[in-house]
Amino acid sequence: MIRYLKQTKSILAVVIAISLSWSVAYGQQNSSVLKDRQQAFIDLAFGMFIHYNIPTYMEDDWADPDASPAIFNPKRLNTDQWAEAAKSAHMSYGCLTTKHHSGFAIWDTKTTDYNVMNSPLKQDVVKAYVTSFRKAGLKVMLYYSILDIHHQLRPGHITTEHIKMVKDQLTELLTNYGEIEALIIDGWDAPWSRISYDDVPFEEIYRLIKTLQPNCLVMDLNAAKYPTEALFYTDIKSYEQGAGQHISKEQNKLPALSCLPLQANWFWKSSFPTSSLKDVESLVNDNLIPFNQVYCNFILNVAPNRDGIIDDNALESLKKIGQLYQRPKNLPTLPPNDGPIISSNLAKMKSANSSWSYDMNIMDFANDDKFSTFWRAHPSVKEPWLEIDLGREQPFNSVVITEEKSNVSAYTLEYYAEGKWTPLANGRDEKRVKIIRFDTVWAQKLRARFGSFKEAPAIAEFGIYNERR
Repeated sequence: MIRYLKQTKSILAVVIAISLSWSVAYGQQNSSVLKDRQQAFIDLAFGMFIHYNIPTYMEDDWADPDASPAIFNPKRLNTDQWAEAAKSAHMSYGCLTTKHHSGFAIWDTKTTDYNVMNSPLKQDVVKAYVTSFRKAGLKVMLYYSILDIHHQLRPGHITTEHIKMVKDQLTELLTNYGEIEALIIDGWDAPWSRISYDDVPFEEIYRLIKTLQPNCLVMDLNAAKYPTEALFYTDIKSYEQGAGQHISKEQNKLPALSCLPLQANWFWKSSFPTSSLKDVESLVNDNLIPFNQVYCNFILNVAPNRDGIIDDNALESLKKIGQLYQRPKNLPTLPPNDGPIISSNLAKMKSANSSWSYDMNIMDFANDDKFSTFWRAHPSVKEPWLEIDLGREQPFNSVVITEEKSNVSAYTLEYYAEGKWTPLANGRDEKRVKIIRFDTVWAQKLRARFGSFKEAPAIAEFGIYNERR
């Protein structure tokens, strides 16, 4: 039996090696395609976010999840006006909130009765929007919320039926409305939504999107949690300025998006027609122009009112923006990046071990899924190490080491399998987030040794992944 198992394992290793050579080539091809799409997104430069959904008909951005569809009743819905307003500001695309956190869908969906077809409007708003924007020569993006309080898709209540609903809804949106440049996803693995990428499996959703529309960028609004130096679970790094997320105009090297509302809130409020808006010159000179020079696309939210049209004061501000701004003909070329991390973190909350560390910063902080905590080696240790025990032998092919700050410049990785430690990789990398990809290995434990550093290493997260390639 033992001989049979060893032979089976050897055959499996050969099969894995053959598949790996194919999948790595496939991955490289996809990386090239992805980089082209990221550059195309940067080149779009400026777009219109359109928060229009059932919260438009309330005074709260987070609507009552049991609000009746009867309140969604625009009398003058005019998506052509939205598109012309975007063009007046020299925007190149739009992005519409197909479903916000309260779960109301503004397209003709077969997944739920809680949708616009059961409102007095009885019209597919997503279809009207994409038609108007394409007719005006503008690109089309869509926003979609994973958090869905009406359907109880929230922490502690998520079922397989919920995941099926998400997949079915995204399939509708990416099948019935032509080419979608990007999908902006919200309410997923944010500190306030608390729906993890394991509760609703990110890699499955990501692969579904890419299968339906290979050129569609996936953007998750997760900058509240993940470091700015790497693409964690997103093709584009996103920043919500109103939530205190600001891109570094000096250090950013990743494809990025920064968003801000023109009005005081994301969704329309009764005070909007007479209230002051963001200063146009500041929007252009402090946001739009400098962001375009650091690989960052700027999206400005303009909220239509309860009649389904944009207020006069907002229209006037957009025209003034257009007088001050022209999309640059030649935007900077995006530097190479390591590509997005999309797989589940196998190391999360697993047993950790390490060399001597500070009592307040022990090894368990290095894989607690929080980038604000960290393991810190004791400064007396000359060759500190950190180890994760996965509990059983399993495959993995990527490691991400995120430091508290850039400090470690050399490391060694080794894995434990079949009762012995084996060297895996040596590297020199001064970046705060070190992404290490390699051929698949099977192991129970992974250890990092830190050989060159300015001060005692402090690791915020030590992630292990088995990427589908």
